[in-house]
Amino acid sequence: MEAKHVPQVPESAHPGRWWHTLEDGRVQCDLCPRDCKLHEGQRGACFVRRNVGGAIQLTTWGRSSGFCIDPIEKKPLNHFYPGSSVLSFGTAGCNLACKFCQNWDISKSRDMDRLMDAASPEEIAAAAKRYHARSVAYTYNDPVIFAEYAIDTALACRARGIRNVAVTNGYIRAEARREFYAVMDAANIDLKAFTDDFYVKLCGGHLQDVLDTLLWVRHESACWLELTTLLIPGYNDSDAELKQLCAWVAKELGPDVPLHFSAFHPDWKMTDVPPTPHATLVRARRLGIDAGLRYVYTGNVHDREGDTTFCPGCRARLIERDWYDILHYALTDDGHCPHCGTAVAGRFEHYKGAFGSRQIPVRLAVTVR
Repeated sequence: MEAKHVPQVPESAHPGRWWHTLEDGRVQCDLCPRDCKLHEGQRGACFVRRNVGGAIQLTTWGRSSGFCIDPIEKKPLNHFYPGSSVLSFGTAGCNLACKFCQNWDISKSRDMDRLMDAASPEEIAAAAKRYHARSVAYTYNDPVIFAEYAIDTALACRARGIRNVAVTNGYIRAEARREFYAVMDAANIDLKAFTDDFYVKLCGGHLQDVLDTLLWVRHESACWLELTTLLIPGYNDSDAELKQLCAWVAKELGPDVPLHFSAFHPDWKMTDVPPTPHATLVRARRLGIDAGLRYVYTGNVHDREGDTTFCPGCRARLIERDWYDILHYALTDDGHCPHCGTAVAGRFEHYKGAFGSRQIPVRLAVTVR
């Protein structure tokens, strides 16, 4: 009898979780709502998860597309230890197919199985400690697709007192969601638009799956939550849609969840669409405030008014920013307004000054091939 051929598993391959075998012998990945059904050797839509020997393997465990020390405001997170630094890294691939992706060279890469920086969870945690980073961010591409690696790293970081941050599209199934967010201290989740038509045509996904994640993270986890909506002219920036989005956030998530409206820049498959006008961001922010949201920000532009955290009680300027730079900080150590005593939602501690807008590339290991 001819021996069954099993494809060679890359050295960095790691047993995947959240999958089951179908009656026809294929394996279904249960990590995200795409529910990829894979034959032997076949990869999922994310490219980094594949069927090897009748089981899901993550092919990017222990590998990264690069490491960098960033300001936490870049994630963007304005209410999670403002002014602190964060060690950021990602891998390759994505489980959505956004035509406007601003990191497409990483998220759409098909070469990352052959060339990446290698680092174990313990090495990443040690590096964060060495560089005095307050937290580690799983970002650049979507951490959902390398959830096993992210979870292992998050546990190693927690053992050293380092916080964990997920920058993600929120496209994840319920079982994996519970385990993933259990080890995340903060998350910025994209709410890319407020119509399913947008998600289907421009992202290859569905809105409701993201809304389910937002509701769960906000109400069922201890993870601090902030949202980002990238405003694309003519696609998701109408008053009607923005009013619906803001009203939903205010009612279902609450007025204390920060919402960032960010400027689009032509990229990937939407280079024919113009950049977002500054006036659009200002308009969106005003609609959010009118809907009752207490913390609405503009992003990817210089806008001190739109970057500033105001006291929800007396409207004093508590944290003034210009993009990633903090120009003025007046919160008390426990996150209260020094003028009227109103609590500001978020995670705060004694402010020792801002890391600033610097970005410091970090090399943790030799390149692997």
